[in-house]
Amino acid sequence: MSMDEHQAVMLEQAVEGLKVRADGIYVDGTFGRGGHSRRILALLGSGGKLIGLDRDADAIKAGAAINDKRFTLLHGWFGEMRALLARAGVEKVDGILLDLGVSSPQLDDAARGFSFRFDAPLDMRMDTSRGITAAQWLSTAEESEIREVIKNHGEERFAKQIAAAIIAARAVGPIDRTRQLAALVAHAVPSREPRQDPATRTFQALRIHLNQELEELSLVLPQCVELLNPGGRLAVISFHSLEDRIVKRFMRSAAAGERLPERLPVRSHEMPRPLMRLIGKAQRPRDDETARNPRARSATLRVAERK
Repeated sequence: MSMDEHQAVMLEQAVEGLKVRADGIYVDGTFGRGGHSRRILALLGSGGKLIGLDRDADAIKAGAAINDKRFTLLHGWFGEMRALLARAGVEKVDGILLDLGVSSPQLDDAARGFSFRFDAPLDMRMDTSRGITAAQWLSTAEESEIREVIKNHGEERFAKQIAAAIIAARAVGPIDRTRQLAALVAHAVPSREPRQDPATRTFQALRIHLNQELEELSLVLPQCVELLNPGGRLAVISFHSLEDRIVKRFMRSAAAGERLPERLPVRSHEMPRPLMRLIGKAQRPRDDETARNPRARSATLRVAERK
């Protein structure tokens, strides 16, 4: 799949939310296949700058197709954003975009093991240069840990049954193929949700856990506030309730300012100032986009501005 074929989710709304200035410095924290980056570059003037980040080596290779002196692409996790930008000589920026979760090329590449639509090695790492695979984790994790991961990260009500089935199956032989795990889960789950494969929540849970997605998100959000110039925008696209809850709570807290103990004698000018201002309400994809790209259905966009 080429960069042009990959459909960046909420492209118009997310880039509009950034309020791109021609001479500004922007960060695409999740380059993917460059859909959002290309749109930002189209809005920048000759003095503007865009830094792209991605943990996926395939995304870094794809980014080589963008030959633009205003653009720099760095290989790394966005939880390391401040350090990565410092190495590139950037201390402050005017906008940051985060498009969370797994990208279409990752899902559509059978060898990556993200999807049970293909029979493939059970890998699931976004950055294949570090960490352990899903197969390796399932071979050693305690039953209680597997249960908690599937329950908490997948919001799966049958986590107990699935974890027990995994432990029983691995005693017979390794669980190292995507279809093998999907069939095991399907057998363990007593009922199915309409239009959803019974393995969907388990695969989501393992992917989130192995890639430390929620931890990375919690790490990067405070860095974004520190990196943004006054008036700079943070736009975040999330794809499930766990991510969106973290983003919503963080933005609301930053917009409310630090809460002081009640009845503390503080003058008004000594009160902590809010760090951010919320820009509008949470946005959902437009109907024409979800018709064109069903994977956009679960997306939520939130935007906040540095004060």
